[in-house]
Amino acid sequence: MRDSMAKETPLSGTCAVLGNGSVAWRPCHIGNGTHVGASCSIGSLAHIGRNVTLGNGCRIQGGAYVADDCHLGEGVFIGPNATLLNDKYPPSRNSEQWQPVRIGKNAVVGGGSTVLPGCNIGEGGVLGAGSTLTKQLPKHEVWAGQPAVFVMTRKAYDEKQHQLKLNTRTGDD
Repeated sequence: MRDSMAKETPLSGTCAVLGNGSVAWRPCHIGNGTHVGASCSIGSLAHIGRNVTLGNGCRIQGGAYVADDCHLGEGVFIGPNATLLNDKYPPSRNSEQWQPVRIGKNAVVGGGSTVLPGCNIGEGGVLGAGSTLTKQLPKHEVWAGQPAVFVMTRKAYDEKQHQLKLNTRTGDD
């Protein structure tokens, strides 16, 4: 199939160096007035709105959507096709009524998740893949579901993740 396509048809993104060790994979959109911290990575087909702040070390996966004026702290991970919204009654076209999302340091938003306008995630918080956040997610908690509810503490999540890594190395289940 690939052999029959025109040679100039790109099927893989190219890397755009943004400075300070940050990169973006084409095609993607980074809005005017957006601040990208050091050592960030923005995946292809991601849309980063205007006046967004990405703290150092943020990783935005492909297809993610981050609405205008959102703020992501250091070390935030946004999974593929996750959506951070700012307009509760779209399309308002009135930035005065927007409620941008704030994501705390080292928080995780799983792939395919949606964060509704004004629903913030505290430091170290985790929103599970495919979830919809409809209220504030406190720091160091893991939430998941439709709508998202408390599942466990971040400490328990990290312990489970560590155990899975150990089991993978030893072949145990």
